[in-house]
Amino acid sequence: MKLLLHTCCAPCSVYCIDSLAEEGIKPVVYWYNPNIHPYTEYKARRDCLKEYTKQIGIESIFEEEYGLVPFCKVAVQDLENRCGNYCYPVRLAKTAKYAKEHGYDAFSTTLLVSPYQKHELICEIAEKIAKQYDIPFFYRDFRVGFREGQAKAREIGLYMQKYCGCIFSEEDRYRKKIEKDKEKASVM
Repeated sequence: MKLLLHTCCAPCSVYCIDSLAEEGIKPVVYWYNPNIHPYTEYKARRDCLKEYTKQIGIESIFEEEYGLVPFCKVAVQDLENRCGNYCYPVRLAKTAKYAKEHGYDAFSTTLLVSPYQKHELICEIAEKIAKQYDIPFFYRDFRVGFREGQAKAREIGLYMQKYCGCIFSEEDRYRKKIEKDKEKASVM
């Protein structure tokens, strides 16, 4: 099977690639993540994935599009639903379109490995996009290997990001600290 695997970062790809290899599938990694911010984070994730795919001999395709302005225009309309309104559909549609135009049998995504992502929503969006582009969405629940993949990623020294990718998820990462700092400031 010729599978195009949308990949958000190297650590999330580890288990996905390994488990697909056990099935005899060697995916082509596809980087398209205009939702990752700031640019330094985008670059760190992209460069780590480039290096990792070289090390393991996996073909990779990198679509360069850092998209802060388009992301913000959509995200600020409904911050709570930014993943479903922008992050998932934009990346999966671009992946499906590329897969269809370049003769792949199916497409999938490493987003399916994270227990922190909205798994059912990813699948729902991917199925709609699969119909739109007339190419199958290859589903695997990679979450069973999340911890294993993360451990291997740390072991081999991959860059481990601290938040999902968008600037708002970075703020979420610090939410408890922000609240504690507010409390301290109000006491003084």
